[in-house]
Amino acid sequence: MKNRVQLIGHVGQEPEVKTINNKKVATLTIATNDFYYNEKGDKVEQTEWHRVTAWGKTAEIIEKYVTKGKEIAVEGKLTHRNYDDKDGNKRYVTEILVSELLLLGK
Repeated sequence: MKNRVQLIGHVGQEPEVKTINNKKVATLTIATNDFYYNEKGDKVEQTEWHRVTAWGKTAEIIEKYVTKGKEIAVEGKLTHRNYDDKDGNKRYVTEILVSELLLLGK
């Protein structure tokens, strides 16, 4: 099996783009929506948030063309990492490392 993720969703906030070792890196969140019907027959919407990271040319495209609310499709691999925050607490991050980006919508 291959570690591969494909998502289509809307960008939740303006992407954050930095330069690290002369290479661009973009981080953003994508919201995906799912619907189901509860036991009463009411339609219920469920939103999931996904952290996304892109490097190099893909990060440059995100910096230039992607804004809050834009619908995008991403493909990449699911990664997990941890770090210690400024207070010494261990934090865990699950994110999608983007290999392909498609700009959708208007």
